[in-house]
Amino acid sequence: MRKRYPYKTAEQMRAMIPAGIATSNMLDRVIAHIAPGVSTRELDDVARESLSADGATANFMLEPGYVHAICVSINEEIVHGVPGDRVIRPGDIVSVDAGAIIDGWNGDSARTVVVPGGDSHTQARRERLNAVTERSLWAGIAALAHARTVNQVGGAVERAIRAAGDFGILREYVGHGIGRAMHEDPAVFNYFVRDPGPAVKPGLTICIEPMVTDGGEETFVTEDDWTVITADRSDGAHWEHSIAVTEGGVWVLTAPDGGAARLADFGVVPVRP
Repeated sequence: MRKRYPYKTAEQMRAMIPAGIATSNMLDRVIAHIAPGVSTRELDDVARESLSADGATANFMLEPGYVHAICVSINEEIVHGVPGDRVIRPGDIVSVDAGAIIDGWNGDSARTVVVPGGDSHTQARRERLNAVTERSLWAGIAALAHARTVNQVGGAVERAIRAAGDFGILREYVGHGIGRAMHEDPAVFNYFVRDPGPAVKPGLTICIEPMVTDGGEETFVTEDDWTVITADRSDGAHWEHSIAVTEGGVWVLTAPDGGAARLADFGVVPVRP
């Protein structure tokens, strides 16, 4: 018998919007603070202040053993970087992953930026990687609006990345469902798999989050037991949104406009739950 997945009611999806907006606000404020000379610990402080201002709490701090509000990953640190003493330098590619809880509902989102001031070749290469990763996320969200099954999303994400050039797609780290818990079923792959996965129907709430490198796909976890680094030390980028499937389409829970501005490129108009 196929596994059952948690589909939400329209009321429950609407209840998830405040946590999504708090997550978006947190990323806005953290990204605005990224600059040469700033430590990743300072970014975590900004995230905590943002959460407090929105009456939210950090769901990342509910992960056993994790004591920070966000993850900050720089250059070869593709995901799960731990805030600390590392100082941002000109030209760094910086990924910030964040999540919030309001009234028991979770939001989860990630963005990547390239800090100005690096050498022109490295800057251009990292900007290209970042743009490809972000577009692949929106290609996946657009696919979700018309998909019959969840794993059609991964095929769309992979096609967008492969069409752009020779990039690595992390296989061990994938997206997930979201709701009362930050990580729920189903797994949401960033690449084609044969299993179609669960049905896409109103009430499905998932996180799509491509993690892409400009080198290989092999990774390892550092001694802090969190930070994931590319084995070949290539750079990585990470983008993520929480999305609800509504009666009329999709709504990006972690975007104030529901994703309208970016989905317009794909001919998709978001529909609020």
